[in-house]
Order: sequence, then C-alpha cells, then structure tokens
Amino acid sequence: MKNPLWKRLPRELKSDFGKYIVIFLFMTLTIGFVSGFLVADDSMLAAYDEGFEKYNIEHGNFTLSSKASESDLKKIEKNGKVRICENFYRDEATDADLDGKEEGTMRIYQERTDMNLVCLMSGGMPAAKNEIAIDRMYADNNKLKVGDKLKIAGEELTVTGLVALPDYSCLFSDNSDMMFDAVKFGVGIMTEKGADAFGTTHLEYRYSWQYETAPKDDIEAKNMSEDFLEVLVKYGNVTGFIPAYSNQAITFTGEDMGGDKAMMEVLLYILIVIIAFVFAVTTNNTITKEASVIGTLRASGYSRRELLFHYISMPVIVTVVASVLGNVLGYTSFKDLCAGMYYGSYSLPTYETRWNADAFILTTVVPVVIMLGINLILISGKLRLSPLKFLRHDLSASKRKKAVRLPNFKFFNRFRLRIILQNKSSYLTLFIGIFFANVLLLFGMMMKPLLDHYQEEILKNMIAPYQYVLNVPEEPDEDEKYTVMGMLQKFLTPSLKTNEKSAEKFCLNSMKNVLPDQEGETITVYGIADDSAYVSVELPTDGVLISDGYAEKYKIKTGDTVVLKEAYGSETYEFLVQGIYDYPASLTVFMPISSYRKTFGEKEDYFNGYFSREKITDLDEDLIATTITEDDLTKVSRQLDVSMGEMFQLINVFAVVLFALLIYLLTKLIIEKNANAISMVKILGYENREINSLYLTSTTWVVILSILLSLLLSTWTIYGIYGYLMSSFSGWLTLYLKPAVYPEMFAMGMGAYILVALLQFRRIKKIPMDVALKNVE
Repeated sequence: MKNPLWKRLPRELKSDFGKYIVIFLFMTLTIGFVSGFLVADDSMLAAYDEGFEKYNIEHGNFTLSSKASESDLKKIEKNGKVRICENFYRDEATDADLDGKEEGTMRIYQERTDMNLVCLMSGGMPAAKNEIAIDRMYADNNKLKVGDKLKIAGEELTVTGLVALPDYSCLFSDNSDMMFDAVKFGVGIMTEKGADAFGTTHLEYRYSWQYETAPKDDIEAKNMSEDFLEVLVKYGNVTGFIPAYSNQAITFTGEDMGGDKAMMEVLLYILIVIIAFVFAVTTNNTITKEASVIGTLRASGYSRRELLFHYISMPVIVTVVASVLGNVLGYTSFKDLCAGMYYGSYSLPTYETRWNADAFILTTVVPVVIMLGINLILISGKLRLSPLKFLRHDLSASKRKKAVRLPNFKFFNRFRLRIILQNKSSYLTLFIGIFFANVLLLFGMMMKPLLDHYQEEILKNMIAPYQYVLNVPEEPDEDEKYTVMGMLQKFLTPSLKTNEKSAEKFCLNSMKNVLPDQEGETITVYGIADDSAYVSVELPTDGVLISDGYAEKYKIKTGDTVVLKEAYGSETYEFLVQGIYDYPASLTVFMPISSYRKTFGEKEDYFNGYFSREKITDLDEDLIATTITEDDLTKVSRQLDVSMGEMFQLINVFAVVLFALLIYLLTKLIIEKNANAISMVKILGYENREINSLYLTSTTWVVILSILLSLLLSTWTIYGIYGYLMSSFSGWLTLYLKPAVYPEMFAMGMGAYILVALLQFRRIKKIPMDVALKNVE
C-alpha cells in the first residue's frame, strides 16, 4: 500500500515554494560550478601528466658559462648515466604592441626535435627567418594573434602560431622567482637561422638531460640529481642547475591544480553542511507547527521511521535534483568556464574532457549523504517523543525549565529579547553562516589592496632603480697568468668598470635555505659596500640582516641562526641574525661586502653587480647577466591581478549571495514560527509598523552583532590560514588588511539584510488575524 504521506510533499513544496526554489538554485549553481571545476581540473591535470611522456619532458636542465665540447658531453653522459641535448636560448627585449617601447622579454628557443617537444595550439610553426611561434598565454595577455607582428631586439617578426611548451606550463623566467609572469615574459620558437640572427650576446648555454632510468618519485629524483651534479661540476662551470622536480616552470601548474581541487571540495562540503542545518532547523519548526497532526498519526499506528523518512524526504529530494542538474551544468557550460580560468593563468596544452567518476561521487553522492546524515541526527531526536507529548505540544525532551528572567527593560525590548531566546538555534545557524560568508568575503576583498600595498612597499623600499648582475670573466690560472695566452686572455677580457657616477658595487649570490631535514627555497645574499648610498642602514660585522619577508615566513627572530647551502654545491654556511631590514621584494640576507668576500672566499676587490640610479650604457652587454628593474620586482602583484582578479570578484559575489540567502531563509523561518503570535498582536490592535519593529528589530540586532563579531573572527581566521596559503609560493607577501575593507564588508552585509528585510515586511503584512483564532488549543 502506498504511503499517503507522500501526497503531502507536493502541497508542502507549493506552500513553501520560495524557500525551496532559493535553496535549489543556490545548490544547483554551487554544485554545477564545483562539478565543472573538478571535471576541468581532472581533464587538464590528465593532459598535463600525460604530457611528460607525450612531449618527452626533460628530467632537468643545467646551464654552463660556455658551450661544452663534444668530448665533455660524452663523458658527462657516460659518468652521469644520462642523455643530453642542447636547449640554448636567448632572452631578448620585446615590443609587443609596436609602440616603440620595449616592455617585456621573449625567451627564444630553436626548433625542438628531441626533448620538451612543442604543442602547436593554432596557426603553424615558423619556416622563415623573420617568423616566430609564441606562447599562447603571453599572446592572450598582450592581445596578439596569428598573423600579428611584434618587435624583438629591434627586429620585426611575424607570429605564425600559438604554442605551449611543456617545460614552461607556468611562465617562470627564473626558478627562484616568487611568481610567474605571463604579461611581460614569454617564450617563443624560431628556426635555427632566425635564432642565430640575434647573435651570442644574450645566448645561454642550457642543456636538458634525461636519466637512462627514470626516477620513481621525487625522493629518488633528488638523490639522482645530487649524484649527477657531482659529475657535472667536474666538466664545466655550472651557472644553473634545475632538476625537473624542483623546476617551478614545470611543476607549479600541477601542484596548483591539485591544491585547487581539494579547496573546492572543502568549500562545497562546508556549504552543504550549512544548508543541511538550515533544512534541519526549518524541518524542526515544521514538526513543532504540526505537533498535533504528528501525535494523531503516531497514535494511529504510524511509526517514527515512516514520519522521519517523510520529513527528511524533501531536503534529500531537493539535494538529489540539484546535484544531478548541477552535474549536467558542470559537464557543459561550467566546465568550459573553469577550463578558461586555468588557460587564463597557465600555458597548458590542448585537453580533452574526460568522464570523472570521482567528481560525480564528490558532487552528488557526498552532498546527499551529508544532507541525509545531518537531518537524520537533528530531526530523529525530536520524533522520539511520545504521541501524548505531541498532542499536548510539549516538545521539550528535558524537564521544563523556568523562563529566563529578563532585565527590567521597556516592554518592546524585553519582547525582542524573548524572541531571540526562543529562536536561538536559528540565530546560531545564521551566525555560523555569516561568519563563513565573511571569511570568504574578506579573502576576496583583501587581495586587491594587499597586492597594491605590496607593490607600493616594493617601490618604496627598492634598493635601486637598476640592479645589474654581472658575468664576471674567469681569470687565467696562476701558472698561466704570465704566459702569452694568459696575458692575451686578460687583455681581451671586457672591463667591468663603468663611468656612471651613481653606480655602486655589490656582491650577490643565490643560496638555498636549509630547514630541518630538508632543503628550502632560494635566498638571495647581498654583500653591500661600506657607507652605501642605497642600503641606508649600518650592517653588522659579526652577523647579517635579513628581509622582513624572510623573517615572517620562517618565523626568524633577532638572535636566531639561519643556515644556507650553496645552490650548486654541498657547502653550508651559518649566519647570526642581528636584525630585520624592510625589503619585501625577495627573501634576502644583507651583509657587509668585506664579510661577504671573506665568507665565500672571494678576492678583496671582487664584486659581481652594480646598483645604479641611471641606466648604465658603457658596459659590454656580454658582461650583464641580469638587469633587475621595477618591472621585475612588481611581477608578483601584476601577474596575480591578471590571473586571479576575476576569481576574487567571483568570491565576493558568492559570499554576499550566501549571506543574503541565509538571512532570507532564517528570518522567514522566525516569522513563520511566530505567525500565531503576530496574528494575536494584530488582534490586540498593534499596527504592522509596530509588529515589524518587534520581530525584525530583534533579527537586526543579531545580524549587526553577528557581522561585527564575524569580522573579528574572520580576521583571526585569515591570519591563521595565511601562512599555509603562502607556503606553496616561493617568496612572501606580507599580510595586509586594508582598514577600509571592514566598513565596506559591513555595508555590503547590511545592504543584503535590508533587501531581505523589505521582503519580510511584506510577509508580516500578509499574515491574517484569523491565524491565531484557528490555532486556539
């Protein structure tokens, strides 16, 4: 026999259509977005993983100061048990918009036929000397397409195709950079003749290698790379060494996509839990309202299980339908939207959409289980009461408590306090929802001011407008110094001297931060001249200063000791921290130039860089390894704004919608729960304005208090999780919460509440007087 209780569900849906449609749409869109995100993430991650084999990605690369001889390469291959191929490149200044100003850098490679094969995404590969295929991400950010022209090192080239290079899925120009830069840095492929036309001034002798037997995991890859480095340093002057497992240009994309997946799943489940609590609270209110009916049904033979299934059926049905429809949207429109977000940040190859069973389970089965579980727990307890208690409307499971004695306030205020106490479970759920929404809102709203503040601090504290890092020529060995070849070498070596008056010498080295049981990220070590015109602080002779970002990230204090390791060697150094220096651009150690030379065994007159206020024009270009300018220091804020700007806005909108949804559902519940009392006070002669003041003012108090308290708690939460969020970045962005964000958040919250309150005004106005007369017990 069919259960007649099922006939009540359509009537319940119709009578409370507003609540169910709002929850349904919110859940559908949320599940649809998360489902689309997981499908796109999994499909692109699969394409990324398969690309290691499909495009024959290197196991690492190294750079030498000069081209290696064939005999040396054979010895390295034999002793290191690797296979090596040339992967030379040139970094050339680029004018992407043909406005006559060079605003970026293009890293030019020759055609690849061995390792790191190219994925052609549109157009064709270059065939002539004046043609180039450029990275698709760089092209998008600079509004370039196939057939357009750009100038590289003054030469006008035609873009023949848009490509993705597997060793540059993330456009890091330097592996030690905190953030990639797809706006002012790109990679391109040219013919051999086209690349050679740029000469050897900026030519870097990079070689890619693959092991004879591929490592099983990163631990084995680390051990193998250390063994290979020991072989490599015997045959050449190594200026760069990057194993694939630590190459951010290769690994950052995969690690980021994996982390995004976990974050989206957690976000979805938190939202489902909040909605489940809302359903449970509203269902318990329905049970209270229908207590007499439930008592009659129980006395007539209906079991608790039948009634429980009836009352949890609507939340579960709404969740199931929302999950299924959300998955349909996820595999269609949302999938492309989410894939576009990834393509907006990373240089990924073309992907194919794949059926993702895990995504279906995570966005359909798990939400239904969460909804079912929470409602079973919270509703079943109330249905354990005896039929007699339901008939008497005595729904308290414990002994009746005395009413809370209220302060001697005016009548209206005491009435409002009583409303709050009677609906404390609803208000508690409202507070939790507001808190979660404000955490999201604060995260979304803080990032733009944080990036702007970071950029301002960098520009305010930058050491010099120009930093030139030099390729210091090797001097002849002591026994060759006075030979004809030795003297000829010294005579032909370009001079490191400059006539630029604002130039100041410095020393620079890149080292690895040594952490307990592991090797950390790159730390820049500066040796600063005495009475420096650029670093205006007295440097200690028996220790070092470290940048504030270094101190914050690793929780280092004055008096601590930091341990650094050679980037391409095994020597370690310990430094006593004597103070913190404001320098947000990188993780940095500052020491006197004399201490630097003594520590690293350099000559008394050694230096490898210049600080300068003006551009240095009289140095041989072959001597300049890197020029660090304002653009280089601000790439983090620039790239994050490009990559994540739309996402931050999406988070803000989502948080405000969640905020408004919870207020709407719970204020609606409170009014429905008190419909009988509202009807009674209407009979007693109170006007709608006064009734609104009674019921909505109490909710206003709770909303204002919840917003203010959640602003404080959300700030603590952001401070608590910020270190974890930044741990995956190389470098550090100092947390900055702009004070103006808080009044903006409060105004947005109250604006959403006012809109909801206007809807509830109408609801109170529509409650008729006969409700109280019909429900006289």
